[in-house]
Amino acid sequence: MPDLNTDPIIAIATAPGRGGIGVLRISGPNLADLARGLFDTPLQARHAHYLPFRGEDGELMDEGIALFFPAPHSYTGEDVLELQGHGGPAVLRRILAHCLAVGTGIGLRHAQPGEFTQRAFLNDRLDLAQAEAVADLIEASSTAAARSAMASLSGAFSTEINALADRVVHLRMLVEATLDFPEEEIDFLEKYQAGQTLAGIREALVQITRQARQGLILREGLHVVLAGQPNVGKSSLLNALAGDDVAIVTAIAGTTRDKVSRQIHIEGVPLHIVDTAGLRDTEDVVERIGIERSWDEISRADVIVHLQDAREPGDALDADIAQRLPPGAPALIVCNKADLLDEAQRHALVSGTTGRAAPTAQPEGEGPMSSGTSAGSERLLVSAHTGEGLDALRARLLAIAGWQPGGESPWLARERHVRALDEAAVHLDAAAAHAGQDDRVLDLFAEELRLAHEALCAITGQFTSDDLLGEIFAGFCIGK
Repeated sequence: MPDLNTDPIIAIATAPGRGGIGVLRISGPNLADLARGLFDTPLQARHAHYLPFRGEDGELMDEGIALFFPAPHSYTGEDVLELQGHGGPAVLRRILAHCLAVGTGIGLRHAQPGEFTQRAFLNDRLDLAQAEAVADLIEASSTAAARSAMASLSGAFSTEINALADRVVHLRMLVEATLDFPEEEIDFLEKYQAGQTLAGIREALVQITRQARQGLILREGLHVVLAGQPNVGKSSLLNALAGDDVAIVTAIAGTTRDKVSRQIHIEGVPLHIVDTAGLRDTEDVVERIGIERSWDEISRADVIVHLQDAREPGDALDADIAQRLPPGAPALIVCNKADLLDEAQRHALVSGTTGRAAPTAQPEGEGPMSSGTSAGSERLLVSAHTGEGLDALRARLLAIAGWQPGGESPWLARERHVRALDEAAVHLDAAAAHAGQDDRVLDLFAEELRLAHEALCAITGQFTSDDLLGEIFAGFCIGK
């Protein structure tokens, strides 16, 4: 991001490519003069004008709608001029070039990614959580995510955070007053029931954090890697989960040479499923490169689905693969080709009397979005051919992610929001430890409250570094 300034900025606000409508957006101080330079007709505030868009020599470039929004009643809080014409790339580029030429005298320049929304934040039109929700709404990949992003944009998340921060401030105010007037000899902790008040704040924070983790899962989803030896049905399972022929399936071992990815949604949660090359020792140079890429993908997984052949689960190669799986992500053992088992084989597999012993169980509900990292102990029996067990697999993946059925977050959240909430919890816990002593540690009590308050306010942007702002808004699309 460039140094923040008030130069007028312009960008094409619609997506690249052809479309029925294309939008150019201009923001900056005192754009009325620019509007007069572009059109013969004066533009009324918040009124749609159907006008010809002419070039410098009067040549007709397009016809469309011009809208003028004077400050501060605009998206950015500055004057905003929007031109809506036909969506052809060549037409939009011509109008953009003409606007830049007319706006040379006022320093009109191309906008950087996210600069319109950044100005909305800096001009107090949006707080930081709402500004981030703009990008989340654009990027939402499911109805549930879009609904929650819209709730964040409308201020639902910010309202919760601000209400909690106000409670911390009120308690801080009482502490600071006691520190400023020590001669009053007030037993602060007793008179103002500081311990009970703090307990209520901590309980509210736990609830908000739980919802934020749900919102984080809904926004970012889960990176699931299908791993296993050749011909266990990884590609078939990917196709079955995706409901489409995404990967090539043959009876020839080593058909999959490189990763194949597909995003699916389960209860609105995005799952990024990756099929990988079969893991084995091979002399085939191309297949060996694919296997190396498979291990690289496995190392970055949130969840590893260790797929095995239900007829021969836990053989020597499966045991070797299990030993090499990284400890940082849960590994779920899934036995495919259940439709090929007879009743005796099925009973032996379900009862655990066949194959190697499974590793230590991961507690239900823990996952990469919380703190669980150990492998799952149960074997799930599935058939990619008939669909048997796929619903159980989907449910187990959600459980590993930490998703609670029926617990959709009322708003989306980001990793930095969860980190800030966790930081606030640490300081409130420390404050609670001091509250269990006496008034001689009130200064420490007050300091922990101050730090907790700063952590909460970082979510909405009241305490935010310029570096963080640059990182956040650089991830936006140009024109937004």
